[in-house]
Amino acid sequence: MRVVTTPLKPLRPRRKSMDLRETFELSTAGLMSHKLRTILTMLGIIFGVGAVISMLSIGEGAKQEALDQISQMGIHNIIVQHWNPEEEEGQEEDDSGTSNLSAGLTWDDARSIEEICPLAELVTPQRELKTRVHRGSNSFQTVIVGTTPKYLQILNARMQQGVFLTEKDMLQSRRVCVLGSDAKRALFFFEDPLGQQIKVQNQWFTVVGVLEDKGAAGGKIGGVLEVRNTDEDVYIPMTTVLRRFHWETKDAELTQLTVKVGDPERLQEAANIVRGILQRRHRGVDDFKIAIPEELMRQSQRTQQIFNIVMGCIAGISLVVGGIGIMNIMLASVLERTREIGIRRALGARRSDVLAQFLVEAVMVSLLGGIIGIVLGFSMTKIITLYAHWKTIVQPWTIVLSFGVAAGVGIGFGYYPARQAAMLNPIDALRYE
Repeated sequence: MRVVTTPLKPLRPRRKSMDLRETFELSTAGLMSHKLRTILTMLGIIFGVGAVISMLSIGEGAKQEALDQISQMGIHNIIVQHWNPEEEEGQEEDDSGTSNLSAGLTWDDARSIEEICPLAELVTPQRELKTRVHRGSNSFQTVIVGTTPKYLQILNARMQQGVFLTEKDMLQSRRVCVLGSDAKRALFFFEDPLGQQIKVQNQWFTVVGVLEDKGAAGGKIGGVLEVRNTDEDVYIPMTTVLRRFHWETKDAELTQLTVKVGDPERLQEAANIVRGILQRRHRGVDDFKIAIPEELMRQSQRTQQIFNIVMGCIAGISLVVGGIGIMNIMLASVLERTREIGIRRALGARRSDVLAQFLVEAVMVSLLGGIIGIVLGFSMTKIITLYAHWKTIVQPWTIVLSFGVAAGVGIGFGYYPARQAAMLNPIDALRYE
């Protein structure tokens, strides 16, 4: 019997998967065919990334400003400020009807702390007077600070020009002054102030030095400690302030005491000793407030961390909403391009090719929106700084985080629509109308 054999047809080689360039071209063409829809899809990512950067930059700016304020007072110092109980609680009276208030902070308090407290390395008294100073036609609202030569050591301040107050200035109650950097600019502009005179309440003072710019703004730290911009201050000898300026009898001799502690680990112990000394000297009247900048810094950092988390979560909601928008649009795109998918599958495209195409489209939308969002975030921080006068700091990790989240949103919310497209039956897709 004769056997007839039919030659076998050579098998058609299986089409290789598309390379990255082909996938990118197809994805770009798919997005460009619906420009308006693509732009609207990106808006959620744009505003989300912009919000994340601007919110976190505000938080970082507030954190740095608080740290600058605290550093300005000395991180290892104890601050004792005068406080008038009459302002908040009313004046207490004893059985005879007379006031039981003490005289407030005095220079003797400072001397007692330095002598009695074994942990106190240095103690600096301060007496402050808000007034206007004059130099020719220029005038400047400032705070006159009476202090001692120890000020430079205790607060780590440095001279820009000239010298600081000396012990001889203190002994002779000289009418000399040292200007903060802002005060110097306001009164002398670009002139050399050394040796020139300024007028303070009808008294002339000779400028002997200018302090370096500290760059810290004023305000309250933790709602407890009042701090001002010391670059605007004018410093004169403590003895000069007490002898040459008029004070109300009810006013305390000192506004503030700054205690430098030799051992930073024993700040709280030192603060307790200082409180005990002052309570004994003031007959149990709490007409002072004690603050530890280091503790305030820790408190400020904890508060700022909570603030950053809350702001980040609020901004992150925008990214989630943007991701949901990407998913919705991609699902609609899959439905709209069902026949196209069927034709591609019939021509040899694999499921992985279809999956890659739609996934790349989602990621491209997210990344492009992320880039625009970063630009928007930078712009928003500049606007906030310019018009709201808030300090903002954009950290590099903020940009990396925002960009990474944008890519993650594209992959996470784009995978499901891409998988739906890849799983379509080619026959059913070709029949779809």
